[in-house]
Amino acid sequence: MVGKWFTPIFLAILLGGLAYIGYALAQDLQSATYVPWILLGLALLIALGFEFVNGFHDTANAVATVIYTRSLPAEIAVIWSGFFNFLGVVLSSGAVAFGIVSLLPVELILQVGSGAGLAMVFALLAAAIIWNLGTWYLGLPSSSSHTLIGSIIGVGLANQFMASQGSATSGVDWSQASNIGLSLLISPLIGFVCSALLLLALKLLVRNKALYEEPKGNQPPPMWIRGLLIFTCTGVSFAHGSNDGQKGMGLIMLILIGLVPTAFALNRTPDAQYLRAYEIASHNVEAALQKYVKPGLTVTDARAEVSNAVKTKKWNDNTTLALQQFVHSSTEQISKFPTLEAVPTSLIGNIRNDIYLIGEALKLIDKNKLLPMQADDLNAVKAYHAAVDNATKFIPLWVKVAVALALGLGTMVGWKRIVVTVGEKIGKTHLTYGQGAAAEVVAMVTIGAADHLGLPVSTTHVLSSGVAGTMAANGSGLQWSTVRNMLLAWVLTLPASIALSSLLFILLRQVF
Repeated sequence: MVGKWFTPIFLAILLGGLAYIGYALAQDLQSATYVPWILLGLALLIALGFEFVNGFHDTANAVATVIYTRSLPAEIAVIWSGFFNFLGVVLSSGAVAFGIVSLLPVELILQVGSGAGLAMVFALLAAAIIWNLGTWYLGLPSSSSHTLIGSIIGVGLANQFMASQGSATSGVDWSQASNIGLSLLISPLIGFVCSALLLLALKLLVRNKALYEEPKGNQPPPMWIRGLLIFTCTGVSFAHGSNDGQKGMGLIMLILIGLVPTAFALNRTPDAQYLRAYEIASHNVEAALQKYVKPGLTVTDARAEVSNAVKTKKWNDNTTLALQQFVHSSTEQISKFPTLEAVPTSLIGNIRNDIYLIGEALKLIDKNKLLPMQADDLNAVKAYHAAVDNATKFIPLWVKVAVALALGLGTMVGWKRIVVTVGEKIGKTHLTYGQGAAAEVVAMVTIGAADHLGLPVSTTHVLSSGVAGTMAANGSGLQWSTVRNMLLAWVLTLPASIALSSLLFILLRQVF
């Protein structure tokens, strides 16, 4: 019965999603003065290809335990997981998406439509896909997050390498990279330790032998265990969509901004109240900054001064005055129009870049505390920072739908290799119901917490480490050949993706 309805249901969902994406994209492109259709189509295809391959790796982990414990048939499991991935993607905040993007060199983001900007996007996507496909083919649960971040670092390093000596160019935002790297490093340890402790606690509190025995034949587990495993699969799928799905969304927005800036560079809301609120927040932050401007200073080029502070992550007295002047001139230009939708297409690119640059400068005060401020003044900065991000860091619903479909399709096509590794090859014994539930609960909570904090983590790392932790706690023993291969893949992912994206960026700079 499942096999009979699987294909028509899947095709109906796919065709419905594609129809909506096509319609919404056409509506958004109506305001574009020029659309490079071939380049846009190729770029979106590659970006969604990354999410498709991500589905092989990371989403497959979410369904591994329910499939391997016979809690759900594989066809139903991947549809169920795909649906909750979709909900996670659609309801996500976008914080992770733009946290990833902020790793990229500032001038490449500001000039994403240039040859260097296009080379950046294509290089990092191609490098991530190549490495992900290679590790998937070998059945290794490698991390798509790890791969993407390595690709971004590679582009940043190559950008610095190719810059003329002494020129002011930015590479990788190492402060942001260190935060993300720490989250990627700690999350597998959390998965291992917490899953092991949870399984031991379950053994003390729940004295049901069936929970700690491997599945017998093709029989499903008792109903209460089955419900627990389906619940944890649901939670991991939702958390994965909310966290991992955002990485592709941020890259797709870079593509859209670079290739069709008149349609996607600004969140062109028709709401006049939004623009009034933006202006009020702008005036408040101008007044707050004025308190910290030292008398007698002059700045000849406010934008250049702010840009230099963003690139170098250094603040001085001139920066404070320059930011105040830059905020004033930017808001004065925007306030000539009744809504953001009314901004002429010829001005959108420049206005967007100015607002984005202001946002990056505000981050140095809001997040990095480079300009110590009183609480009320800092609140004014936070309020304006939020308004600025709302204008430049937005994700249309159709982008979320496209990413969700790509993730789901990848899971349905390539789930088996990773599921077999998680279920059979990490431990020396078959995965039990209790082990699957413990690993999934920890993964669900860990990924959800990371999403709340705006930090990317790897579903693959957290869940496979959790399974290994339960095997160790259970005394089942680990298959060290598999563990060694997994660790080798994790260790090699960063240097391999850095090298690949650096080489591709240098080559593509000659093409674009």
